[in-house]
Amino acid sequence: MLEITEPATRPSFIRQISRPFLRDRLMHLLLIAAIILSILSPQPFTEYRTWVDWNTIATLAGMLLLTTGIEVSGYLEHLGRTIINRLQQERVLAIFLVSASALLSTVLTNDIALFIMVPLTVGLGSISGLPIGRLVIFEALAVNAGSLLTPIGNPQNILLWQRSHLSFASFTWQMAPLAVAIFLLLLLATWFCFPKQTIHVELEDNPASYRVGLLRTCGLLYLAFVASVELGHPGWGLLGVAAAALLFCREIIAKVDWSLLLVFILMFIDIRLLTQLHFIQDWVAAIPQFSRLELFMTALLGSQVISNVPATILLVNYSDAYKVIAYGVNAGGFGLAIGSLANIIALRMAPERHLWLRFHLYSFPFLVLSALIAWLLLA
Repeated sequence: MLEITEPATRPSFIRQISRPFLRDRLMHLLLIAAIILSILSPQPFTEYRTWVDWNTIATLAGMLLLTTGIEVSGYLEHLGRTIINRLQQERVLAIFLVSASALLSTVLTNDIALFIMVPLTVGLGSISGLPIGRLVIFEALAVNAGSLLTPIGNPQNILLWQRSHLSFASFTWQMAPLAVAIFLLLLLATWFCFPKQTIHVELEDNPASYRVGLLRTCGLLYLAFVASVELGHPGWGLLGVAAAALLFCREIIAKVDWSLLLVFILMFIDIRLLTQLHFIQDWVAAIPQFSRLELFMTALLGSQVISNVPATILLVNYSDAYKVIAYGVNAGGFGLAIGSLANIIALRMAPERHLWLRFHLYSFPFLVLSALIAWLLLA
């Protein structure tokens, strides 16, 4: 039997691993950019490895493994369906979805929070008159607001956490005023944008489909991994998580979007190659002399042009004002959809067409208000 089933199993596993690499257009674009930039500003290939912050990559890899395991367990979706089925008002439903998205993004990263919450929301499409598109938009805003709180909420915070050498608690405390202010603003907007009308929700749920054991295993590994990163050993933490995944929950390895790691590795390389160009060098050379306001505006507006993760990678190489950068790039996640990869993920998962324009009608006011709040807190 082994000789018959083994060949059939391996191709399936390989296909699962390779599928994200074949479909990730952002990765393809970054790879093309790296090739072009390497021609324009040739550097020894041996140096490319030194440009990547491998502690950040190891932290991100460990988080991807663990949060994917929690997602695959299905328990959070089961819990969400149970709660949603008991809600009787559209406004209350919207507040729950927004709050849950923000909360999950603080511990599971913003993209995993969306992979859990958006399908739940799309499943409500059978309810007549329920604004699914608007709910997805507010969930995208919510994960941007929630993920900025913790050092593991989003990729730019992971990098800033590694560079700043702050403890988990200290980083979270530093970001708490901005996170709380934006979240309260989001709740206020949710209250006014969703009416108090009665609804009746019945989402089908199969309790047998969720796996408490997998959730428990990943939860314990999650705490151990965060502790290892806190102690400055993300590589050993990743090794432990990978070994445990191979022993106890091997299936999640094939379900992880490994292309995301390559995306961030390419971002480090592309940004470094870009800064080697002569017409860029004069500008980046001035970054260490930027005032706090200039650095904040560069982080904020740079996120609108190249997204907040590349903006962070660029700025941390020339400035150690990590709090200013953190406030700028996290507020910069609002505004244009490109400001945060989470925005693009949410909009691509939404079933409604022409949602991108409507997204900006909500996100630009949040960009302005978040930027103002962030600067007032920094001043």
